[in-house]
Amino acid sequence: MKYLWLLVLVLTFSCKEQEHKKEVATLSDPEISSETLEVYDFDGLQKFLNTTDDKVHVVNFWATWCKPCVKELPYFEQINEKYKGDVEVLLVSLDFPSKYETKLKPYIKEKKLQSKVVALDDVNSNVWIPKVDEEWTGAIPATIIFTKDKRKFYEQSFDYTELENEIKQFLK
Repeated sequence: MKYLWLLVLVLTFSCKEQEHKKEVATLSDPEISSETLEVYDFDGLQKFLNTTDDKVHVVNFWATWCKPCVKELPYFEQINEKYKGDVEVLLVSLDFPSKYETKLKPYIKEKKLQSKVVALDDVNSNVWIPKVDEEWTGAIPATIIFTKDKRKFYEQSFDYTELENEIKQFLK
């Protein structure tokens, strides 16, 4: 019986580390980006939504099945390249977990996405959507642009000029 308690205790503490991040990986190397994918629940994703460094952060919620999302992704990639060092782009995929292998990962590889891509796997959307922004209906594409001092939410798609003009308002 005492070994059973020890086993429960060990399992409890060993699982805490992976509580919010479902699959450990990195997408910084384009050669492995199609093989690996960081998958978070909303609690794990919040660290990306509340960064307080000196950069401008652009967080785009999208999915491969969303035509307006896919249409605007190249603009986020252009912003990522043009403003590297000052602007950090994060692409948060809302693709269904069953489509990660057949749709999302192949899309990342095919389009050679250089921005950081993570997947949000949290079925409790009625709880986390208003935490992203109280006015968000849940429609995508949706984007947050923020710094440690300023934050703005957009429930719309962008063309390149619109996106760059919004980002310029955040650059010092």
